[in-house]
Amino acid sequence: MASGGTPAVDVIVVNFNTGEALARCLEAALGQDDTATLTVVDNASSDDSADRAARQFSGDSRFQLLRNADNRGFARAVNQAVGQAVRHVEQQASGAYWLILNPDCDLQAGSLAVLRQALAADGSAALAGPLLTDAEGRPQRANLRRFPTPWTSLVTFSGLWRLERFWPLFRGVEWPAPLPREVTPAEAVSGACMLVEKTAFRRVGGMDEAYRLHGEDLDLMYRLRQNGGHCLFVPQARAIHRQGLSSRSRPWWAHWQKHRGMQRFFLKFQAPQYAVLLRWPRSLLVLTGIWARFVLTLPLVLLRR
Repeated sequence: MASGGTPAVDVIVVNFNTGEALARCLEAALGQDDTATLTVVDNASSDDSADRAARQFSGDSRFQLLRNADNRGFARAVNQAVGQAVRHVEQQASGAYWLILNPDCDLQAGSLAVLRQALAADGSAALAGPLLTDAEGRPQRANLRRFPTPWTSLVTFSGLWRLERFWPLFRGVEWPAPLPREVTPAEAVSGACMLVEKTAFRRVGGMDEAYRLHGEDLDLMYRLRQNGGHCLFVPQARAIHRQGLSSRSRPWWAHWQKHRGMQRFFLKFQAPQYAVLLRWPRSLLVLTGIWARFVLTLPLVLLRR
C-alpha cells in the first residue's frame, strides 16, 4: 500500500476470449494489497469469460466491467479504461499507478507491492515489470529487452544473437541469459505486466491506438524514455504468464498484427533518423525484411496452432 495505507494501483485488464484464465488473473490481482480498483475491458469476446468474471467479482466494489460491441484493439481499450471514471462505492480515491495486465498473467502474492516499491524508489523510472515465468517456473523470453533496430532485429531473427557473449556486435533484442537477480534499469520489459506512473502515462499521451495488437508496449516504453523515464526489471516480483490465449483462435491475424506493429515502430521512431536522401531506400529495405519475415514464419505459426 501507499504510505498512508491507501491502495496505490488501479489495474486494467483487456480481455478477448481467454476462457478460465481471466478469472484466475482477476483473482490474483484483487488479492494484492495494493489494488485500488480493477477495470476489465472486454473486446466483444465470443466465449463466456467476461460473463463468468462478472458473476464471480461483481460483489467486489473495486471491480468494473466495460463491454465493447466490437474488438477495438488492445491500446484503444487501455485508453478507454483510463478515460472511464472508475466506480468506487466505499472510497472516492484511486491510486498513483496503472497496472496494465494481460488476462493470461497471474501475479504472485505480494508482487504488486514489490513492483510499486521499486518504481517509487527510483525517481527517474516510469514503468516497471516483473519476472515472468511459465507454469513450471521457467523464465520466459522478453522479460528484459532492448529496443528493436533493423540490425538487432536481424541478429535476433537469424540466431546470431547467440554470439553476443563473444562479440558485442551481435547484440540482439533480447537480454542474454542469465537474467539479473536485482532491480535493473532497462530499455524495455515485457508488455504482459506493466506498472506505470499515471503522470508519466498521461504526459506521453497514453497508448498509441494505431497499434491493434503487438508493438504498443514498446511504443509506450520508447516514448517514456524520450521523456526521461526509464523502465525497471524487477525480478523479485513474479507472475505466471500463459502466453497467447487471445491469439489462438486467429493465429494468422495475431502474426499479421505483430509485423504491422514492427512496421509502425520502425516508421515512427527509426526511419526519421536516416538522412533524407537515404530514408526511403533504407526504409524500403527494412520493410521488405519485416514482411519477408512474416511470410517465412507464418507456416510455423499455423502449425503450432
